[in-house]
Amino acid sequence: MKYFPMFVDLVDRPCVVVGGGNAAAAKARRLIEVGARVTLISESPNEEVGLLANQDALTVRRRAFKEDDIKETTLVIVASGNADVDQEVSRIARAFGIPVNVVDQLNLSNFLVPAMIDRHPLQIGISSGGAAPSLSSRIRHQIEMLLPSRIGTLAEFARDHRIKINQLLPNSSSRRSFWGEFFDSALAQRILAGIDSLNGAEIPDLVKKMTSSKRVLREVAIVGAGPGDPDLLTIRALQKLQAADVIVYDRLVAPAVLDRSRRDAKRIFVGKSSGGHVFAQDEINQILLREARNGQRVVRLKGGDPFIFGRGGEERSFLLSHGVSVIVVPGITAALGCGAATGIPMTHRDVAQAVTFITGHGEGELSLDWASLARTQHSLVIYMGVGSAGVIAARLIEHGMNGGTQVAVIENGTAPNQKFVTGNLRGLAVLIKRYEISAPAIIVIGDVVKQSNLQFGSVGLGLKTETQALLDTAYCPKEAKVSGSRG
Repeated sequence: MKYFPMFVDLVDRPCVVVGGGNAAAAKARRLIEVGARVTLISESPNEEVGLLANQDALTVRRRAFKEDDIKETTLVIVASGNADVDQEVSRIARAFGIPVNVVDQLNLSNFLVPAMIDRHPLQIGISSGGAAPSLSSRIRHQIEMLLPSRIGTLAEFARDHRIKINQLLPNSSSRRSFWGEFFDSALAQRILAGIDSLNGAEIPDLVKKMTSSKRVLREVAIVGAGPGDPDLLTIRALQKLQAADVIVYDRLVAPAVLDRSRRDAKRIFVGKSSGGHVFAQDEINQILLREARNGQRVVRLKGGDPFIFGRGGEERSFLLSHGVSVIVVPGITAALGCGAATGIPMTHRDVAQAVTFITGHGEGELSLDWASLARTQHSLVIYMGVGSAGVIAARLIEHGMNGGTQVAVIENGTAPNQKFVTGNLRGLAVLIKRYEISAPAIIVIGDVVKQSNLQFGSVGLGLKTETQALLDTAYCPKEAKVSGSRG
């Protein structure tokens, strides 16, 4: 069942709590905190309830529940610990049309009390619809760690000056830009720290300063989207996504990552498909410049890390040369994300003292230092190498790498549809063809592959060992292994 989330005004409204134990006291406290007039009914209230009564915070009726107790009541919370009482109160409240919540009894409740984060006047409610209250609490703790303790002061600032700012900025787009600018500003940070404040007379100057023509050129944030799993986004990447007016992205960005952005943000797809460019790099540069000059908050979202085969450096140089400020938010690059998801370390004291990242994408013959790449005790990670895997394997073997060297290929690493296969260098091209590997995928070459989940017979991040197949001995004399999702 889906519930409609809402916040209810209970100031000076009569509310009833049935029960006298710790759970009842906790619910009564929450109602008192929001200004409700609370009556608690229990034959044996505990010490905390007595303390609240002595402070005149609530009224206690030391007796059994009666039907008349909840007439003309705004809402009822039941934490009696007695199944018969719980059912009776729920039945009567429903008959009167009064919202009722019975603690830990979803079938007897017609409203839920969410896990709450209170930074008054900012409040955040988290609910699993009664399916997993412990998960809601866990999420609350995670959000609590991210929020500054004084974040409510910024909400108070917005409340106190909202009318004035609406008068100065009648356009909704300009107001959104102002608030985005303000909440990111050094002034906001000082207000959060309790070392600065503003009065009403200062608001016009603040609005003028933050919306002046000198501030039309906005920054472009070049953001790493990570390898695919949205939970691997950095906190700063998530903040930039949720503040963006425009998001320029390519095909390596997982849809689940885009879903973390602001819903009304403009999305511009500039993806490139293997073998043919949908957008030339010059076109992408011009799009970024145009949107920045239009006063938009622009995020250039790139799979993995923008400075690892992502042309982030080229875009940064272009924008800086045209007077646009740039911030780079690093991401977990595909090699590290895929390594973690499959149990492959990029270096290992016993077998690999170095790692090299290369790209297998390019026009014509790959011009690389094959002799150096083929050296022992060295891991090699190839991006965009699915199409050129056969050539890469042949060149490495020609320059001295053992054809039996372990290889792994990871497609859609860290995503629910991840595919993970292992074999040896000599059979790399056949491995890719046999298991229909397609981009985006990375190739890991080296003895570090022996540390993988498949080699150890373990699983991680939803990987499942599905099959083991012997490839043609002319290409792959060793056993190949595959793991992945059937979805």
